Amino acid sequence: MPHTKSARKSLRKSAKQRTRNRSVKKAVKLQIRAVLQAARDANDAAAADKLREEFRKAAKKLDKAAARRVIHPNLAARKKSQLARLLNVRTAQSSRA
Repeated sequence: MPHTKSARKSLRKSAKQRTRNRSVKKAVKLQIRAVLQAARDANDAAAADKLREEFRKAAKKLDKAAARRVIHPNLAARKKSQLARLLNVRTAQSSRA
């Protein structure tokens, strides 16, 4: 346990921040899973629209988390790139079908 007053405050602050960071990371991961699920289901134009919408939400959450330094900005860029590549492949397949 912390001994000084400032150390006690620091402990309180870090506990709050950890809780916030964990919730942001969880929201990002859930949104990425939603994109992947939409990609698995994308076989017609309506499903492709849902995939685009889920990708937009995921990109927004990734950008916000990176801006707040909850995740590393390079991680956000890499995930957005991977999801965009998946989006392009799936929408091209659904437009051909």
